[in-house]
Amino acid sequence: MNAKVEPIRWESDHLRLLDQRVLPLHERYVECRTPEEVATAIRQMVVRGAPAIGIAAAYGLVLGAKRGEAYDGSESVLAKSRPTAVNLRWSLQRMRGVWQRTPSAEALLAEAKKIHEEDLAQNLKMGELGAALLPKHAKVMTHCNTGALATGGHGTALGVIRSAHASGHLDMVYNTETRPWLQGARLTAWELRQEKIPSKLIADSAAAHLMDREKIDWVIVGADRIAANGDTANKIGTYQLAVAARHHGIKFMVVAPTGTFDLSCPDGKSIPIEDRGAKELVELQGQAIAPADMEAINPVFDVTPASLIDVIVCEKGVIRPVTQAVIRKVVAA
Repeated sequence: MNAKVEPIRWESDHLRLLDQRVLPLHERYVECRTPEEVATAIRQMVVRGAPAIGIAAAYGLVLGAKRGEAYDGSESVLAKSRPTAVNLRWSLQRMRGVWQRTPSAEALLAEAKKIHEEDLAQNLKMGELGAALLPKHAKVMTHCNTGALATGGHGTALGVIRSAHASGHLDMVYNTETRPWLQGARLTAWELRQEKIPSKLIADSAAAHLMDREKIDWVIVGADRIAANGDTANKIGTYQLAVAARHHGIKFMVVAPTGTFDLSCPDGKSIPIEDRGAKELVELQGQAIAPADMEAINPVFDVTPASLIDVIVCEKGVIRPVTQAVIRKVVAA
């Protein structure tokens, strides 16, 4: 990640967020001074990506404490901002534990910074573990944005790609555009170009065709929630990539820190899937691309069954095969 750009930055009295809605055309920052403003930034996609959402929410609690607001109120506002990403709930639970022991803004700030720093360290470890699974001269496909913009730095799936490129094992990345928010075209492509990683952008609908025509070794994606049995919720379109990859004999890797695992959730059917309004489908950057009165179905995530996942990489190790027993063994290590 270009060190000149910091997606999440704590200032002395506010949180500074890189507005990911306007990249790559503009580099604009949003300043948040209340938990409500952080929740709005999360809900409106100023900050996105499961780990980054958790980090931002932790700082949001600090803002509330500094203003003398009721802790439960700040937590409730932030908890409702995005329902699918389990990192949000995990972060809030961890911060609550600190508040119960030491109810002060200073203690919360120290913990929020720790969560931020730990995420970067976890990403670097996952990058190392995941890159070791790739063959030399690997060609990979990735979906959405899972890089430094979505995390505390380096990235999850894109972190593996970064690490593989650094080790000289990577020949090409095919990154999907990722409709409707175009995180792949706007954000992943931008990050890949920043570091001169060889890459080509593809339409979401071109993925299966490319798998048939090119030798692709791995599909590498992130996750917003992983159930106890390994079923994984991620950006809409991930499930169809997994189906196509299995048909074409291509390995499928999920990369996520242990904070993304929800062992209280038995399977993918129990994961709440966020639906957003039709506007995101009938408009593109404010311009109509469909009839204004067109009805639309707009789920933000889908669930990939564990049976289609070859390996899950977390900072504690490699989960293979993807079963409930192996997940519990690795995550509890």
